[in-house]
Amino acid sequence: MLRTLSEETPSKIGESVVLFGWVNARRNLGKIVFLDLRDRWGITQIVGVPAELDPDSQATLEKIRPEWVLKVEGIVQQRGAKQINPNLPTGTVEILAKKIEVLSEALTPPFEIDSEERQANEELRLKYRYLDLRHARMTHNLETRHQMIHFLRNYLTEKEKFIEVQTPILTKSTPEGARDYLVPSRVHPGKFFALPQSPQQYKQLLMVAGMDRYYQIAPCFRDEDARADRSPGEFYQLDLEMSFITQDDILNLVEKMFTEMVKKLFPEKRFTFEPWPRLDYQEVMQKYHSDKPDLRKNKEDKNELAFAWVVNFPLFMPQTKEDFFHYAGEKWAPSHHMFTAPKEEDLPLLDKDPGKVRSYQHDLVLNGFEVGGGSVRIHQPEIQEKIFDLIGFTKKQKQQFAHLLEAFRYGVPPHGGIASGIDRLISILLGEYSLKEVIAFPLNTDVRDPLMGSPSEVTEEQLKELHIRVME
Repeated sequence: MLRTLSEETPSKIGESVVLFGWVNARRNLGKIVFLDLRDRWGITQIVGVPAELDPDSQATLEKIRPEWVLKVEGIVQQRGAKQINPNLPTGTVEILAKKIEVLSEALTPPFEIDSEERQANEELRLKYRYLDLRHARMTHNLETRHQMIHFLRNYLTEKEKFIEVQTPILTKSTPEGARDYLVPSRVHPGKFFALPQSPQQYKQLLMVAGMDRYYQIAPCFRDEDARADRSPGEFYQLDLEMSFITQDDILNLVEKMFTEMVKKLFPEKRFTFEPWPRLDYQEVMQKYHSDKPDLRKNKEDKNELAFAWVVNFPLFMPQTKEDFFHYAGEKWAPSHHMFTAPKEEDLPLLDKDPGKVRSYQHDLVLNGFEVGGGSVRIHQPEIQEKIFDLIGFTKKQKQQFAHLLEAFRYGVPPHGGIASGIDRLISILLGEYSLKEVIAFPLNTDVRDPLMGSPSEVTEEQLKELHIRVME
């Protein structure tokens, strides 16, 4: 049995085919029943004429309902000129059914799957996400996400000689800016792993190891409250790092890669600037009062893409009580993270006036959103320790990074990189209002999964194994 995909049917006129899919719609015209059969590649019209079917298929045709899963054997035939549907890629053909088999029946869905209005509320859509993903737009979004990731992987591997390395998911809790998700250790009572907020330290250690061009599509986890511009709980980022580079090398590579990707996958899009401007942080703040300005000429045009780099960020910001680093001491907070290298010409200011030190941080902004951030990293252990001191880390807090400082004493190349959020970038390119529209199984705004019912309680036995007691 050779399966035919819906998109292949226009090239198989006169041939016998076997199609599988879900019933998108059923129209009974008396002597003829029309079925719209949906698979991942589109919709194909099935023509059910009782005289053309065996007795079992005739009985089946009478009871078929939407969302049932079918196997259909038939002949591809050209539609008449008046029957052509220009809105479907398969609209020039139809399948004259010879045999119809029901593979699975379906309950009536809790919302209309093929509706363009998307009237179901978000909570209901997430609870029945497996039904929501059948909608053509959602299928298209996930397909496009896949194509984007596939392009990035091929580009970095084939054109730029990067290697993809998977870094650990169970790692160490270190103060990097956000709150960690903690995983208790059964084997080591009272100790915990943390899910990575980013692969930052591991990718720097890979540079120490000599893996001079690394990337991965990295899962990242941050225990934060829900925000409109972030997916709560977990997200994915294109994470890359390079050795023996300058900041310009990083920016040039990413700009070329993203430009080629957009032109290939989103040909309808237009760039406001080519090449992308590189803007000074202080000038951007003075002019736009934001470090992620929307530079489009027509801000209502979803096909206009105003990519820009923001550089020359300050290395530090004054600490506040709301700042996550405030418990380290009333000193300085890193404006991005503590591994960013200061500009060489500003190194003397670390002792005199840290607030005036500029960094090799770079942010990539697009239409008013930050879609990437990175830096040239510190590779001298004495400078890294000085940064820890300026932040106000205690000896115990610095000890949490002892593994990194020790590695830096075994020969470290100058290195730097960037991370770009896959979810946010693809949502902007697709013109979606919410990150949830480009993620297969997202959490809701309460940081819950209505489909799986997580987070959930666990048994007393499980808690006992982990040496944990829940306090009321």
